[in-house]
Amino acid sequence: MSLVDAGPFLSVSKYVDFDDPAVAAKAAALAHSASSRTEIARRCFEFVRDEIKHSVDFMLGPITCKASDVLRHGTGFCYAKSHLLAALLRANGLPAGLCYQRLSIGEQGAPYCLHGLNAVYLDGYGWYRIDARGNKPGINAAFTPPAEALAFAVRPPTEHDFPQILPNPLPCVVETLEAHTTIEEMLRHLPDVAA
Repeated sequence: MSLVDAGPFLSVSKYVDFDDPAVAAKAAALAHSASSRTEIARRCFEFVRDEIKHSVDFMLGPITCKASDVLRHGTGFCYAKSHLLAALLRANGLPAGLCYQRLSIGEQGAPYCLHGLNAVYLDGYGWYRIDARGNKPGINAAFTPPAEALAFAVRPPTEHDFPQILPNPLPCVVETLEAHTTIEEMLRHLPDVAA
């Protein structure tokens, strides 16, 4: 990947705000003494997966959106956690984007919601999807390139992996996170787009 192609995936944005001093400091700490860029990516992934609590798993607020707020409060929905992971990776010079799946909220079929995850560009592997949602019984996301180990496997034909790797969050994700102040409200209004 050329620097021109990577540009949007290395850039600071409103929600991937690695120019925030705390985010920049955490990114530097995670990279300290790492032996490779892939090791830095693994450390960033494991930090967000294991140390930032998923809002629903822990019923923990506030509702965060910007990477810096996710880091400050130590919690976020999958979407917000993906913003922080993208920020930590980009701060370390690793191209990182945002990805989405469309999943059933219940066992199968409607209603649906989006699930947020990331892709990072790794030397020798190319784009590699990672899911820092947070593990719990039944969910075991890991960093095992080139094999993906995501939190959720989509169940066709009703669930869907969106193939796009985006430099910025989907507007409907940001609007939902910014419009609601409690976990209960969020759970009633999870973002979705048709596959």
